[in-house]
Amino acid sequence: MPEKWKLQKSTTLNDYRIFSTKKKTTVSPKDGTIHDFYVVDPPDWVNIIAVTPAGKIVMIKQFRHGTDEITFEIPGGMIDSGETPAECARRELLEETGFTSTQWKQIGCVRPNPAFISNSCFTFLASGCERTSETSFDTTEDIETLLVSPPEIKQHIREGVIDHCIVIAAFGFYFHWEKSY
Repeated sequence: MPEKWKLQKSTTLNDYRIFSTKKKTTVSPKDGTIHDFYVVDPPDWVNIIAVTPAGKIVMIKQFRHGTDEITFEIPGGMIDSGETPAECARRELLEETGFTSTQWKQIGCVRPNPAFISNSCFTFLASGCERTSETSFDTTEDIETLLVSPPEIKQHIREGVIDHCIVIAAFGFYFHWEKSY
């Protein structure tokens, strides 16, 4: 049975605003050898599956620098210091889409890649969403909002139009559990 490795030392290497990098020096519980591991340490994130009264899902398109492409995804973002995941979900949905909801439920949480990334991504379902205001983008955001039916979402995932892994994980929670909402 695997055991937890003992942390000897954790050193922040660089801070890049949206994540930092760390070197963790740890001791193997199996043989006592010391090893260095490198970790990307971003804040936790939220993703929101926002559903309108007509059953459409609020989707967004935006340019992503990591892949140099425009992606098709759901609203979401980084949790600010002192903010709860639920508060962040409400804020991000409003800022990115202008939609709000009074019906919120956390439907899942994933670790994007625990091998070397330390954060969690919380998925929230916002039911009965209505557009109540204009968007309020950060200076680095340029987002298009679209309303898409659940069958179209499934088709876009099958065809690779939606290829953002934590968005697909969020829809996994939604489609698996949607009958209980």
